[in-house]
Amino acid sequence: MLDELFGTTKPLIGVIHLLPLPGSSRFDGHLEQVMLRAEQEAAALTTGGVNAIIVENFFDAPFTKGKVDTATACAMSLVVKRVMSISDLPVGVNVLRNDGLTALAVAATTGAKFIRVNVLSGAMVTDQGIIEGDAHALHLYRRQLMANKDVKILADVLVKHASPLTADADIKLIAKDTVKRGLADGLIVSGTATGSAPEMRDFEAVREALPETPLFCGSGCTSSNVKEILSVADGVIVGSSLKRQGLVENPVDVERVRTLAQAAPKG
Repeated sequence: MLDELFGTTKPLIGVIHLLPLPGSSRFDGHLEQVMLRAEQEAAALTTGGVNAIIVENFFDAPFTKGKVDTATACAMSLVVKRVMSISDLPVGVNVLRNDGLTALAVAATTGAKFIRVNVLSGAMVTDQGIIEGDAHALHLYRRQLMANKDVKILADVLVKHASPLTADADIKLIAKDTVKRGLADGLIVSGTATGSAPEMRDFEAVREALPETPLFCGSGCTSSNVKEILSVADGVIVGSSLKRQGLVENPVDVERVRTLAQAAPKG
């Protein structure tokens, strides 16, 4: 899947954190500014050397627990198409906090190649309350949209900014359930929060449990640790460390992207 989708077996996926969108309490009424920044960041990521781009409504916080507003979905579709007009890299979609159905709809209608789902199966305690996965509905919708072959589902295991309902949650069992019962096409392991790196033992545990499943790092990857992470994981999803001064609120810095791409092992 990795080489076919990303053109490499060790993909670097750069994140575009969208400014607040319509449907968010923080939207300022200027959608064109959102799209212009997304275009600029797409150009920086592509020029810097990533293998794919994922677009997410990061600055829409506080997020809804359920489905996002229709205006948000429409705006994300427009932005994704603008990104595609700038870059020929494969593009993915993440609709926060956990709206996999909208992410899938945006991907299927724009030609995006993959989505990220924070909670595909099981349940997590988050700042939005308890979020439950619904793999059944997502896979049924993917079939209805005739997107089974066209849109891959990457799912988080013990997603960041969240805690499992039980303190003794076994990451191996959760990972197996997410793939064997939730039918995820790939798994994402993250740290506890945006920009924080996961423990290497978590990668190793998931890799041991599912040696054939594509495995991604979902947070905390930098030019300093990318080689170590990719010694176990197959790919990385990188946002914060690619921003100017490494601050998540800043735009993407093409030089930071280049530095990461140069440090990463080639697939």
